[in-house]
Amino acid sequence: MIRGVVFDFNGTLARLTSWGMPHQDVFVRHGLPEAGLRWGDRNDAGPADGEVHLAPSRSREEYHRWELDRLSARARRCGVPEDRLAALVADLDRETKTFTMARYDDVLGVLTELRRDYTIAVCSNWYWNLDEAIEQVGLAGVFETIVPSAQAGMRKPDPRIFRHTLRLCGLQPEEALYVGDLWVPDVEGPLAAGMRAIHLCRPDQAVVEDPPPLRPGVWRAADMAGVADLVGGLRC
Repeated sequence: MIRGVVFDFNGTLARLTSWGMPHQDVFVRHGLPEAGLRWGDRNDAGPADGEVHLAPSRSREEYHRWELDRLSARARRCGVPEDRLAALVADLDRETKTFTMARYDDVLGVLTELRRDYTIAVCSNWYWNLDEAIEQVGLAGVFETIVPSAQAGMRKPDPRIFRHTLRLCGLQPEEALYVGDLWVPDVEGPLAAGMRAIHLCRPDQAVVEDPPPLRPGVWRAADMAGVADLVGGLRC
């Protein structure tokens, strides 16, 4: 019997609508264009999917220090001199986390409906302040449990982050569904933790690819109404 539904956040419940300054532009602002070219045009400077970082996740301060240390190490490899490092890294960190998000239109009604009968939670690869992002999109107070990878000490698809979330929710793996938009973190990860999963494939996703074939214990939905229908059908 399904007693709980755990959701991914970005790409599932909300989407990014604006971003901070590109990293290469930050390097130019600091007078370091050559180092910026070596850095590359990717703004994603965080840990990789599946990465484990238990020690830094002991506190918000330790985690932020770890984030800055990672940025510093990469900037050094790109040739940034030590006397320019601290100001640049602080700027990179700030611009990485400067963004605006918007809730998908079909989310609030379905979550309101589901929480009448189920425990609902969020488990996402995210910075420490996932609760603030959830509040930004108007979903504060909706979830019983919110688990960002920064606080859990590991990132999806590591099955331990799902088990950690389930323990906080008081759920067994077979009692919960995970809903997310990415196949490896949001389907293979939950399956490895003993859960079942709904692969949410919104037609307006920024990157549209042919989804992998379904497997036992996995369903697919095009929107949150489809998620609600699947959850209801699996209740008994």
